[in-house]
Amino acid sequence: MLDPKTLEEIGNKMNALLANSPARDIEKNARAAVSGLLAKLDVVTREEFDIQSQVLARTRERLKELEARVEALEKARSPQ
Repeated sequence: MLDPKTLEEIGNKMNALLANSPARDIEKNARAAVSGLLAKLDVVTREEFDIQSQVLARTRERLKELEARVEALEKARSPQ
């Protein structure tokens, strides 16, 4: 089994080789292209999605409460 320190050294050497090669430029260009495509799409971050999900859950709960109040008021108002 390989020593974690050895694996780290290999990883560092690979990063150094890639930093000085055209592969790094390709990676940068690919990231820029993907970022550009995502910017054109109507996407949100996970954090924004989670926040909106919580807002929606609270809104649904409030709607249920208001519907129950309206139903109770309608029952109280209507002749029996």
